Amino acid sequence: MNALTPSDDAQKAYLDELIAKRLLLPLGPPGVYGRGHVFEDVIERFDALITASAVDDHAERMRFPPVISRASFEQSGYLKSMPQLAGSVASFTGTQAEHMQLLELVHEGKDWSCCQTMTDVVLTPAACYPIYPTVAAQGPVPAGGRLIDVYSYCFRHEPSGDPARMQMFRMREFVRLGAEGDVLPWRDRWQERGLALLEAIGLTGANAPANDPFFGRGGKMLAANQLEQKLKFELVYPITSVEKPTALLSFNYHQDHFGSIYGVKQEDGQVAHTACVGFGMERVALALFKTHGLDPALWPEAVRARLWP
Repeated sequence: MNALTPSDDAQKAYLDELIAKRLLLPLGPPGVYGRGHVFEDVIERFDALITASAVDDHAERMRFPPVISRASFEQSGYLKSMPQLAGSVASFTGTQAEHMQLLELVHEGKDWSCCQTMTDVVLTPAACYPIYPTVAAQGPVPAGGRLIDVYSYCFRHEPSGDPARMQMFRMREFVRLGAEGDVLPWRDRWQERGLALLEAIGLTGANAPANDPFFGRGGKMLAANQLEQKLKFELVYPITSVEKPTALLSFNYHQDHFGSIYGVKQEDGQVAHTACVGFGMERVALALFKTHGLDPALWPEAVRARLWP
């Protein structure tokens, strides 16, 4: 693979190729795209590969819409640490006269957000977020813990010209809930499993300590603590830059953060610890197209045998 520079030019060039081949379908705002049928086929094949690789884990399957309740979102503490990424859902609830005002503002090309009111739902920032209040409502986590398989579109307000940094994207996650002695080793084992899974389709990456994009001065301390305690690792791969590779998978240990917030208890009454492994589905697809070419029919036979068995 040729060395790339971490430049906007490399990102734009790749995005232009993807659009020209109708793999991505631009919708206007940066980082918001439709997906062509070939792109979707690769996503579905990789999703099936994840399922096959984890079949013996017997994870419980849960699927949620890409919104969560505003109350649950506020409870999570997300706005304290990453307010810049959050997206809320607003709707018109006004009178006939206010409707006329809204239409006038739209006609004049002005900001019409004043005519809308926040609803009771917020866009999901990570696929795992609905799990914690759901599990808490179902009662104590049994001895040995629980393992949940979840898949959802997610939103983060991070407009960018980098095709691998979308505002609306999909995450497939496995979430482990239980005792620290079960949860943390599970997270660490998945780092090796994740590497092997991607290597099997020709993507040789590397695991590296990481931190979330926490906001403000306080966020610097949170990020430092996250790195020091080794709470987050990412499997990174050079899609458009060797110097600044892209995270394809993440491996996170939340300690008892979500357990404490949502009241997730273990069978013995102790607060449950949680961890998750997350697959960035579009990012893996983008890495595959960049590495093997824009026509999957011409990909190496070993890779095709894994994805199209």
